[in-house]
Amino acid sequence: MLTVNVKNIAGKVVGTVELCEEIFGIAPNMSVVHTYVKAYLANQRQGTQSALTRAQVSGGGIKPWRQKGTGNARQGSTRSPQWRHGGVVFAPKPRDYRLAINKKVKRLALKSTLSDKAITEDIIVLDELNLKEGKTREMVAVLKALEVESALIVLDGANELAVRAANNLRKVATTPVTALNPYEILKHKTLVLTKAALEQVQEVYR
Repeated sequence: MLTVNVKNIAGKVVGTVELCEEIFGIAPNMSVVHTYVKAYLANQRQGTQSALTRAQVSGGGIKPWRQKGTGNARQGSTRSPQWRHGGVVFAPKPRDYRLAINKKVKRLALKSTLSDKAITEDIIVLDELNLKEGKTREMVAVLKALEVESALIVLDGANELAVRAANNLRKVATTPVTALNPYEILKHKTLVLTKAALEQVQEVYR
């Protein structure tokens, strides 16, 4: 059975908790994780990039000079790609970059990243994350006590003070259990969960 220490915000061990082996104890499938990350990043693209081809740039209808006798290379239009103000070769146009993946693939990718964090012992469970003012210095103090620099903090519900306290920290992000995804887990060195959030994760993804 997998177990991990439960700490308070002062960094002291106050107990232990068991991790579900179905979620945190599988052999990570990095091929599936790669598939998920590729789809996730593709789905973040707006697909609004656009440029004009030579056919769409206004002007250029007249031949700039006669075909022969000038000593210059022959040209048919001043809107050809080699000209200033000319069109773009193979100009990008708005398109949909979205990639669809199965729910089973998403679930396996999440379990693989969680198991990888368990293998490398980069999971910290907090008994609770109660901040008094929601100030950045409070979150800095908590992370310093936990000896963590880069962290994804998983919250069990609405915790506006914790979210506000982490907003200004470049290497720290917060997420509710419902929005937990493999890409964000991989971006951060340590996964920090409240005990209630861990219970929700194990209930939802078991």
